[in-house]
Amino acid sequence: MSYTAQIRIKRNGKTVHSESQTFDRKKLAVAWMNKREGDLFEPGGLERAKHGNVTLANVIDQYIKENAAPLGRTKAQVLHTLKSFDIADLSCEEITSAHIVALARELSIDKNPQTVANYLSHLSSVFAIARPAWGYPLDKQAMQDGVIVAKRLGMTSKSRQRDRRPTLDELDELLAFFRQRRAQAPQSMPMDEIILFALFSTRRQDEICRISWADLDEQNSRVLVRDMKNPGQKIGNDNWCDLPAPALAVIKRAPQKAERIFPYSPESISANFTRACRLLGLEDLHFHDLRHEGISRLFEIGYNIPHAAAVSGHRSWVSLKRYSHIRQRGDKYENWEWMPANG
Repeated sequence: MSYTAQIRIKRNGKTVHSESQTFDRKKLAVAWMNKREGDLFEPGGLERAKHGNVTLANVIDQYIKENAAPLGRTKAQVLHTLKSFDIADLSCEEITSAHIVALARELSIDKNPQTVANYLSHLSSVFAIARPAWGYPLDKQAMQDGVIVAKRLGMTSKSRQRDRRPTLDELDELLAFFRQRRAQAPQSMPMDEIILFALFSTRRQDEICRISWADLDEQNSRVLVRDMKNPGQKIGNDNWCDLPAPALAVIKRAPQKAERIFPYSPESISANFTRACRLLGLEDLHFHDLRHEGISRLFEIGYNIPHAAAVSGHRSWVSLKRYSHIRQRGDKYENWEWMPANG
């Protein structure tokens, strides 16, 4: 003789959970049934029963798979990297704030506090939707508590505002280097033109690579920047941005051989720029610093904040304040040998 203990939970007349277990003694069946009922009615108990031993790595995979908007390169790389840490092998219900702190401590071994903060920020986005979207018992509060503790212990910090600007001498070296390379290999990427356009248009490298000839409004000296970077929105965030005369001059002398004005990949541009800086001995200079320099120049030649925002695409004028505190007035590029002709 055997005894089967069965548990069935109904909501609004529908069965939402059912499970059973068979025992050779009635006392064991009753004991199991009472314990399981208690477990199921604990906070998150039904979710644990429904999803079983789902690990954090499983949830990260589902987050990547089901995200309608393509993840940025950095976020995708961070999430894949996090799967290699011990916390990723834990089941969702096991993870506490102590595990988040332990992860931050492990990340801190070879990463600076700003980078650790970025890792935790990207992981937080997984915790934020795991329960409401899929019912996985990841504790959002545990994630928030862990982030607070990591910050208090100095393992994370805000990213420092970068204020590196290329000098005219550094730009001279870069442009001469790439102009010589193009003379030797005409089919090579026109990095000299891309640098000039980035500098005077203030566009990011991925935006530069997306601009098509159809996006250019030459008559009004502006360009449609598609999927512009913006907190909370990127895909479909298309904005018209003004083109200063030197930037438009660079476009006008570009060959119309493809749909895009600069038909190259952001990764190739970044690699070429970084390699050239290394060869020329230019320390701590990034391609993105050209955008900083370009926006600063706008203020130096007399642009006000709304006028500069129409070029840079900033929605918040507050974020432009750090560019507006300048010491120099006038255009230091006015008689520069590399200044694109406006005609």
